[in-house]
Amino acid sequence: MMRSDKLGYNAPIEVYDKKYYRYADPAYSITDIPLSDTDMQVLSETVEMLKQFKDFSLFSELGGIIQRLEDKVYTEKTRQPAVIHLDKNENLKGLSHLDSLYQAIIKKVVLIITYQSFTAKMASNLTFHPFILKEYNNRWFLVGRSKEKGPVITLALDRIIEINYDLHTPYLEEDFDGDTYYQNTIGVTVLHPNSVREVILRINPLNAPYVLTKPFHTSQKLLKTLNDSSITVSIKVHLNFELERLILGFGDSVEVIKPQKLRNRIKNKLSYALNYYQ
Repeated sequence: MMRSDKLGYNAPIEVYDKKYYRYADPAYSITDIPLSDTDMQVLSETVEMLKQFKDFSLFSELGGIIQRLEDKVYTEKTRQPAVIHLDKNENLKGLSHLDSLYQAIIKKVVLIITYQSFTAKMASNLTFHPFILKEYNNRWFLVGRSKEKGPVITLALDRIIEINYDLHTPYLEEDFDGDTYYQNTIGVTVLHPNSVREVILRINPLNAPYVLTKPFHTSQKLLKTLNDSSITVSIKVHLNFELERLILGFGDSVEVIKPQKLRNRIKNKLSYALNYYQ
């Protein structure tokens, strides 16, 4: 096994005295094997991906390992641009809060958050029990409650002005499951459970393959392929702002068939936008 490439060793082992084994090269050791080109490429791309999480102290100890990996990678091969490029916005306001909020969630600490939404004229303080951090469309959000039996609230990190800790208020012990909470939602705007609707969309032939290979939502089903190769699909989701933005992003490639309420909203928005170009 050590001689073979099954374990990646290819060790130069030879037989002597017809019964003993030794390394043909006395300096050889399986603990000091040069990295292959494939190993180097995998490590290089892994380093780039891990660096995306540098804002979390969870990776602080890993940071030294990443740095050593980076040094090892670049001393053994010519430095070259990363092949995997992840979408990121390091200048996004609020990223500095990521680790403080992460630690508060892990340690179940109640927060006093100074917050000012885009529509508020002044900032206000909010007692907040943080449950999870949510990322959507390259933006981060904090999800939790301000009080027991109160609604679940979503705060945009870029609107948080200051974070303090309330060590006297008991943390709400709640088995919050983000996957369940967002199962019927595109984006971060979760509406009442009873407001889930079936949405039927017609996709033109050019964009049909894109929608089939990257569904609008996990609930997406193909209903029909039409004679012109366009398709109709259905999804069961909340009729929220993010859904509208997603549909509008396809422009003339998508038509809302139902529900009528959503069809009218998209129609009105497109008509309003058309006025800019008249």
